[in-house]
Amino acid sequence: MTRKQKRLAIIAAGAVFLAGAAALVTSALREQIVFFNSPTDVLAQHVAPGTRVRLGGLVEKGSVERGENSAVTFQVTDTSASVKVRYVGILPDLFREGQGVVTEGVFSQDEGTFLADSVLAKHDENYMPKEVADSLKAQGVWQDGDPTPGVGTQTQ
Repeated sequence: MTRKQKRLAIIAAGAVFLAGAAALVTSALREQIVFFNSPTDVLAQHVAPGTRVRLGGLVEKGSVERGENSAVTFQVTDTSASVKVRYVGILPDLFREGQGVVTEGVFSQDEGTFLADSVLAKHDENYMPKEVADSLKAQGVWQDGDPTPGVGTQTQ
C-alpha cells in the first residue's frame, strides 16, 4: 500500500466509526429527543406507570391547589385534554395559572396522576415553548401576536 492509500483507509475507517457511533446514539435517544409531550399525546400513548416523561402545556385556570409542606397539585392542559400533576417543592416564581409550563416526572401506579420532580415555567410575558405554541396552533387556539399573557410570540 502506498502512503496515499493508507491515509485514505484511515480516513474511511474513521468515517465508518463516527457514522456507527452517531447511529447508536440516535437509536438510543430516539424516544428521549422529544422535548416534551402534550397532555393529548400522553393520554393517547397510554404511557405506562413509572415511565419517565416530560409533560408540557398550560396551567389550567382554577386548578392550582396548595397543600402542606410545599405540595402543589394542578392541571396541565393543551385545551383538548388535561392531566393532573402533583409536585412537592418550590415552584418557580413565574409559575401561575394560564401560563406555559413543562414538568418532568412519572405517572403514578394507582391514580393516573403525574408525579413531577421538576417544574419549569416561562421566563417572560412573551415566551412560550415552541412545542406548546405549535400544539395550540394546530388546534386553532393560538396565533402569532396573540396578546393573551403566556400565549404570545416566542422570543429567541
